[in-house]
Amino acid sequence: MGTIHLFRKPQRSFFGKLLQEFRLVAADRRSWKILLFGVINLICTGFLLMWCSSTNSIALTAYTYLTIFDLFSLITCLISYWVMMRKPIPVYSFGFERLEVLAVFASTVLAQLGALFILKESAERFLEQPEIHTGRLLVGTFVALSFNLFTMLSVRNKPFTYVSEAASTSWLQEHVADLSRSLCGIIPGLSSIFLPRMNPFVLIDLAGAFALCITYMLIEINNYFAVDTASAIAIALMTFGTMYPMSVYSGKVLLQTTPPHVIGQLDKLIREVSTLDGVLEVRNEHFWTLGFGSLAGSVHVRIRRDANEQMVLAHVTNRLYTLVSTLTVQIFKDDWIRPALVSGPGTAHVLNFSDHHIIPMPLLKTTDDLNPVTSTPTKPSSPPPEFSFNTPGKNVSPVILLNTQARPYGIGLNHGHTPYSSMLNQGLGVAGLGATQGFRTGFTNMPGRYGSNNRIGQPRP
Repeated sequence: MGTIHLFRKPQRSFFGKLLQEFRLVAADRRSWKILLFGVINLICTGFLLMWCSSTNSIALTAYTYLTIFDLFSLITCLISYWVMMRKPIPVYSFGFERLEVLAVFASTVLAQLGALFILKESAERFLEQPEIHTGRLLVGTFVALSFNLFTMLSVRNKPFTYVSEAASTSWLQEHVADLSRSLCGIIPGLSSIFLPRMNPFVLIDLAGAFALCITYMLIEINNYFAVDTASAIAIALMTFGTMYPMSVYSGKVLLQTTPPHVIGQLDKLIREVSTLDGVLEVRNEHFWTLGFGSLAGSVHVRIRRDANEQMVLAHVTNRLYTLVSTLTVQIFKDDWIRPALVSGPGTAHVLNFSDHHIIPMPLLKTTDDLNPVTSTPTKPSSPPPEFSFNTPGKNVSPVILLNTQARPYGIGLNHGHTPYSSMLNQGLGVAGLGATQGFRTGFTNMPGRYGSNNRIGQPRP
């Protein structure tokens, strides 16, 4: 039998959780205006789709897709309010800021897919152009334009406002900016409206309405129905060109890339951190965009052994917090490197392991009386030493290095083989005397003191 849970909480379905979060957002009065615009948008979209069917105009259909995009932007605005209300949880430790980035990316990609659909339908209409009825064409144009402009200017959509300013300019904005500079040279007062660049959403709404007005005039005058298809292609291309830079920018945020415009500032801050008191090295730095306008990062800082960790952490955080809102700093103290026994180019003439035979020897003293780290007798009352180096001592297993060839450093000395038993009978031969090999160092003519060039058994000059 399974375990019986008496006080088990009932599991809510997906729609139940969604309804609960919607009630949380609806409790805020700021979201009431967004919900009202959403309802009006649905009504206008319904009427526009019916007029598209009655007029048989694909250009009006392409313009209606901009109204559907406005609905997606209102949903993104609601998600932004929900993100502001929710706090980070253990599963999502960075919060839910990336959800609004995903909403912007999805909205712009869907708008581009709609533009591609219009291009496909327009290509089919060029083969067989149907008749266009202009009865509701001009009415639908002004209804869609009025609602789109009213929505864009009345609702403060934080995610799309940031993306439209941070993303690169579209080809439509560049051409309008060129025309605006010429116009502002004649009328300087218009520079605040048209320069440095117009809002891309307002610009595409005005450009689409202008194309529909030209379509209406040409059809009414000359019954030129092909201009409707040409206007649909123009609106689709403007939609695709406007949404593409925003999709690229939001996609880079989702890929956790570093914004190009802050790389220079981050490098400057890293150099300042590396010059702080106690900091030895700054490495493994990684910074990425967490959401619109917020950076996250992690960095490893190596400090001196005598440095104060909390003080260094406070200084590093204070320097980087000006750009990086969510920062993780890992501080570790410097680890001293133990030097080797023989190193450097000056010792090449002293030892060459390829020319010797290594024979292990038994310990001269019992390991019970020695400390295996410092080769000194162990005292119960004395604390262990703080540092220890791998220097040769009495605790190291002695070796005999034998070589039948004459070496240049053994001038006048015999390097012949000596029986192992005879050397033990001589009582632990002294290094550098005759054929006896040194048991402490394992070398025949090694100096008795490290760092000196005097040989044992030879007088100093």
